[in-house]
Amino acid sequence: MTNLLIRPGRPDELGTVETLLRGASSWLASRGIDQWQYPPHRDRIAVALEQGVCFLAFEDGEPIATIQVDGFADPEFWTPEDDPDGALYVHRMAVSREAAGGGVGARLLDWAADLAASQGKRWLRLDAWKDNEGLHRYYEGEGFTLLRIVDLPHRRSGALFQRPSGRAPDINH
Repeated sequence: MTNLLIRPGRPDELGTVETLLRGASSWLASRGIDQWQYPPHRDRIAVALEQGVCFLAFEDGEPIATIQVDGFADPEFWTPEDDPDGALYVHRMAVSREAAGGGVGARLLDWAADLAASQGKRWLRLDAWKDNEGLHRYYEGEGFTLLRIVDLPHRRSGALFQRPSGRAPDINH
């Protein structure tokens, strides 16, 4: 993968974002992982597209990934002591199965960390499924630190990760 174009998704690309998320959901289910086993939150995605915070990544003109990056710090997870305004937050990142394993996710996370730095934010943060240890290892390999796990009975997510904004010096992509 050489030419990765990342741009804000347009409202008329809601179906494209949903297709990428459904593909990730099917792949997770095929591996026995119960993460994202519900229809994508169409209303939330539509709002993110309208706000310009849901992005699509293209290779050779084809959409291969999506990521949402915004300032929303879920108040059930991020406390005032975390300085929620000092970060950008990743939501709903998915890479098509055809592009999986090619470093697309890593490039999206680096891009998001650079975006956070360009907006004067100190951190790039995300919350991940609490019991998806493979995903936890992936994020740690991408320079994130697990801060804590918030175990709320009504939420499956709650593993809180952050990494400094900008390029981490020990990550070579």
